[in-house]
Amino acid sequence: MPRPPLPPFTRETAIQKVRLAEDGWNSRDPEKVSLAYTPDSQWRNRAEFPKGRQEIVAFLTRKWARELDYRLIKELWAFDGNRIAVRFAYEWHDDCGSWFRSYGNENWEFDGEGLMRYRFASINDLPIRESDRLYRWLPGRRPDDHPGLSDLGL
Repeated sequence: MPRPPLPPFTRETAIQKVRLAEDGWNSRDPEKVSLAYTPDSQWRNRAEFPKGRQEIVAFLTRKWARELDYRLIKELWAFDGNRIAVRFAYEWHDDCGSWFRSYGNENWEFDGEGLMRYRFASINDLPIRESDRLYRWLPGRRPDDHPGLSDLGL
């Protein structure tokens, strides 16, 4: 099934694709999120290299079991044809209550049906105090009126 918007991307459709990806990840539903990727999708995420939807689901299940109260914001950095580059930051805490803001960049490549074929992510974690959190919306989709990364100075 096609997953619009489809490449080649315009600025408007690239921004739309980025927000759809953010919304999916904020659902913290590994099965749902995996459907945005080709069946043979290849990732690099830190030191892990999931291949295919089954490994993506397993990866995301582990991730969200460890990264509690996860909240993510993505922002378009660049695009061309069937590729999009984003920057992102997300906040989470571990099971000991230590909070983090994780910053990173992703490079994405899509097939003609709008499914992501490749995802290459580079991520760094910054310990923060709970009082320094900036993402305080209820679990799920970021509200439309919540500031983005640039608005927050991130």
